[in-house]
This record gives sequence, structure tokens and C-alpha cells, in this order.
Amino acid sequence: MTDLKTEGCGKMTERRWTVYLSGEIHSDWRERISDGIAAAGLPVDVTAPVTVHEDSDDCGVAIFGAEPNKVWHDRKGAQLNAIRTQTLIQDADLVVVRFGEKYKQWNAAFDAGYAAAMGTPYITLHPSEHDHALKEVDAAAHAVARDPEQVVQALTYILTGKLPAQRADTKAAE
Repeated sequence: MTDLKTEGCGKMTERRWTVYLSGEIHSDWRERISDGIAAAGLPVDVTAPVTVHEDSDDCGVAIFGAEPNKVWHDRKGAQLNAIRTQTLIQDADLVVVRFGEKYKQWNAAFDAGYAAAMGTPYITLHPSEHDHALKEVDAAAHAVARDPEQVVQALTYILTGKLPAQRADTKAAE
């Protein structure tokens, strides 16, 4: 079953979903999700923040001019990035928030809270060792994934109603 919507005179068309990928920028998780979406043929458009760290940090001063005080340097960039992030989260049907192993992604926690406040469903993606630190973020999430492939399987189920061929519940029983 495909997620269909009625258009015009009752003609059924496939609905396109927008998924915003928030969080950690130091690994290939976004590519793994994007590749999995493409391989599954899912009707999904993926959006994301600027993932070039230096560009994200320095966009404000690159556009509006240098700041001698680092606080104002960072604020100029944060405000521009907030326009992008807030707009893309508002336009998203679903947000995936990745918390990586190496860095503390405070912005990712903020994005999860923003999605929750907007009523936009979100899935967290992180290793189990972050469970305690993220218990409140996870409690508001609609799902908690451990790897990008689980996110693709969740999207497949959400959009098509199909379960993965190799089910997690049967893996645990083996």
C-alpha cells in the first residue's frame, strides 16, 4: 500500500514526504539514509542544515561583516542558520535527529525540541550509551533508532505499510 492523496477530481497521486535530517555532521549517516530512501524508491525529499562546519559558523560574518567579539560572530551565524533550520523543520513531515558518539550536539537537542513544539513527529538516532542523557528527548520522540538503516526501514513502513524482510524481532530470537 502506498501513501496516496486525492488531487482535483478524485485522481489519486503518490504523496511526497519531506524529511529533515538534523544533527551530527561528522559521519555518513545522512548519505546512508538518502541512499536507502533511493534504493527503496520512497517518495521522500530530504532536507538538512548546512553541513560544512566552517560555512555554518562563519556565514554571518561572511555576509554582514567581521565581528571582533566571538559572541557576536557566532550570533550572526546562528541567526542565519536559525532561519534555514526553523523553516525546514516547519516544512518537514518528519524530522530525524542524530546524536553522534563524539560530539555533543546541543543544536540537535534544540531541533528536537523545536520539532516537538511544532507538532512535527521526529525520530532520534543515537547509540544506546546516550539513552540516559537523551531520556527526555527520546520520550518525546515517536521512535528511537540505532542506525540509519532502521530509519529507512521506519520510513518504508510509515510510507508503504511494509515491514523489513529481516525483522528485528526475529533477529533477537535467533
